[in-house]
Amino acid sequence: MSIELIQAVFGINFIENITQIKGFQVVWESLPYFLKGGIVTLEVTALSVAMGMVLGLFAGLFKLSKSKIIYAIATIYIDFFRGTPLFVQILLLYFGILPFIGIQDPFSSAVIACGLNSGAYIGEIVRAGIQAVDRGQMEAARSLGMSHQLAMVYVILPQAYKIVIPPLINEFIALLKDTSLVSIIAVSEMTYRGNLVYANTYQAAWVWGSIAILYFIITKTLSIFGDYVERRLATE
Repeated sequence: MSIELIQAVFGINFIENITQIKGFQVVWESLPYFLKGGIVTLEVTALSVAMGMVLGLFAGLFKLSKSKIIYAIATIYIDFFRGTPLFVQILLLYFGILPFIGIQDPFSSAVIACGLNSGAYIGEIVRAGIQAVDRGQMEAARSLGMSHQLAMVYVILPQAYKIVIPPLINEFIALLKDTSLVSIIAVSEMTYRGNLVYANTYQAAWVWGSIAILYFIITKTLSIFGDYVERRLATE
């Protein structure tokens, strides 16, 4: 659509009219500030998922253990962090627990809280992935002389890995959105920065609308990547 046609339809230069709106000016000037917050959001998410994958692997394996004590530890951990709000977990860890072990940095506290929460969900994903592998695979490995531990490492887990990749990516996306909650402890991610800009400008629709769009772009990109990985795994 040409500028002349836009002018004919609206009677004014549409682009100039938009740029003269105060809300647009606020968003445009704050965009680099928001994008830096987006980087912090991705950092918190990536570190939390990395921590969660380690915890989740052990939690998933422990959940399958024949030892009642190990099984109980994994069950309590998973049930607690899946059964309580992440918002409450962040407050509990930042104000109530982590200061006693010398951790008072908001960023580190956010990663630990989100990582512990993610680990509980990933633990269930890992458990389900292992149980989805045909039991005959373990029996075949044991018949070749492998111990249970070796069979788990070299036979079961590699097959379970392919199964759990799509839900792991979904967990990554869900956690990325949940990181907005760490703004309550002053982690300078997108939501926190959006709140600061809103407090100074009171342009609620423009500020929060732009933050929502940025979250959507990031999550949609990750979702497309997840669909690509799922298709590749389905054809291999």
